[in-house]
Amino acid sequence: MKKTFLILTTAMSFMFFSCANNTSKDTEHEHEDMEEHAEHHHDSEEDSETIELNNGEKWKVNEEMKPFIINGEALVEKYINENSTDYKKLAKDLDGQNQNLIKSCTMDGKSHDELHKWLHPHLELVKELEEEDDNAEAIALIHKIHASYLEFHQYFQ
Repeated sequence: MKKTFLILTTAMSFMFFSCANNTSKDTEHEHEDMEEHAEHHHDSEEDSETIELNNGEKWKVNEEMKPFIINGEALVEKYINENSTDYKKLAKDLDGQNQNLIKSCTMDGKSHDELHKWLHPHLELVKELEEEDDNAEAIALIHKIHASYLEFHQYFQ
């Protein structure tokens, strides 16, 4: 009886830790996939960092992505307008919007390539804000992120 209990307890412990480790790995894998998607580059002339218009017109962004761009921009505008000071929370909230933006991307082709020219520097700004410890530098980064959203609207609809 004691041996059966010991074996059962060991098996349950193994299963518990195994599931916990898989969840962590799944989350890490999902985050890596998002980073890979965000950093995706093409081996062609589209690699130029200058965003181009679509024959003089703005590129269309799929509808599923738009809420995350709108929400991120609204977070920054609210932060600025209310003279908020918790830039670490803002960075975390923006990162959440960006992760959802990446997950919702179904774009392909030239519009996708052009979006990445905007997205990669935008993600870098948010990452810098997350890591910033100096308040004055954080304020400058927030204004750069705000300008990034303005740039988005110049090229995308």
